[in-house]
Amino acid sequence: MGNKITITAGNVRVLVELNDTRSAKSVWEALPFDAEARTWGDEIYFSIPVKMGLENGQEVVDKGDVGYWPPGSAMCLFFGPTPVSRGGEIRPASAVTVLGKIVSDLGQLRQVRDGMHLKVTRAEE
Repeated sequence: MGNKITITAGNVRVLVELNDTRSAKSVWEALPFDAEARTWGDEIYFSIPVKMGLENGQEVVDKGDVGYWPPGSAMCLFFGPTPVSRGGEIRPASAVTVLGKIVSDLGQLRQVRDGMHLKVTRAEE
């Protein structure tokens, strides 16, 4: 599949497999970078040094999806319902570009708190 990145916050470390969209390639080229976590329901999002428009935008995503949210130039990690979700769906604030999928334990994302320091790097093979 695609390139893998690691997102670390304290003791939390998740592995993300990027897809082959132009947006995912832009994120890969910008690595490494630091960010500050924000939480919104079961979503963690953070500003990244990449500015892009929407690519194949999705209003509803799957558990474990990693998205790019153009209005905030933000990467979003989806691991459950957000405040605007209806029923069992996972709904971003507005459409996102799906960049890839978290391929490690999603449960650990519940330990990430608002304001935590994040490090986003290319994964060691």
